[in-house]
Amino acid sequence: MKKIVALLIAAGISMAATAAPETYVIDGTHTFPRFEYSHFGYSNQVSRFDKTEGKIVIDKAAKSGSVDVTIDAKSVNTGFPVFNNHIQGEDFFDTAKFPTITYKSTKLNFAGDKLASVDGNLTIKGVTKPVTLTVTSFQCMPHPMLKKDACGANAVAKVLRSEFGAGKYAPYVGDEVTLTFAVEAVKE
Repeated sequence: MKKIVALLIAAGISMAATAAPETYVIDGTHTFPRFEYSHFGYSNQVSRFDKTEGKIVIDKAAKSGSVDVTIDAKSVNTGFPVFNNHIQGEDFFDTAKFPTITYKSTKLNFAGDKLASVDGNLTIKGVTKPVTLTVTSFQCMPHPMLKKDACGANAVAKVLRSEFGAGKYAPYVGDEVTLTFAVEAVKE
């Protein structure tokens, strides 16, 4: 009986060791947060940020983890330099006072073994609001070129820009903004 108990304890310790959280560093060359909004009802405009950093921690066995992302708001890329400067002004991102946008998770939600959504807090212009990202794809596997494990995901959420103090010209320029995150991260 003592041997069985010892075996069960050893198995429990062994299982706990395999369920350790893994940390992935965001690859800024393959991570581009985007935002989309209606422009006077004529078209939906899509822009992105070119500089993003952060870490993602995942414990697949425990179905838990964290996401901590910082976006350089001055790296906004609309495809037009004059407009990049315009939306960095006080009426929108106010990058002189608030040079970064952050997202910090409060909970990762799994459906079976797949990451389904991330609950967290989005901060823009010093205003923090809860935002849930719906994960539309998620994949972890060995990276064929880097020879390290890597994870990638796509996620989407909708926010009202007026709730973050960036509502100028609403409702003519759409208040509802679709945020899309394409992220890749490499194991630390």
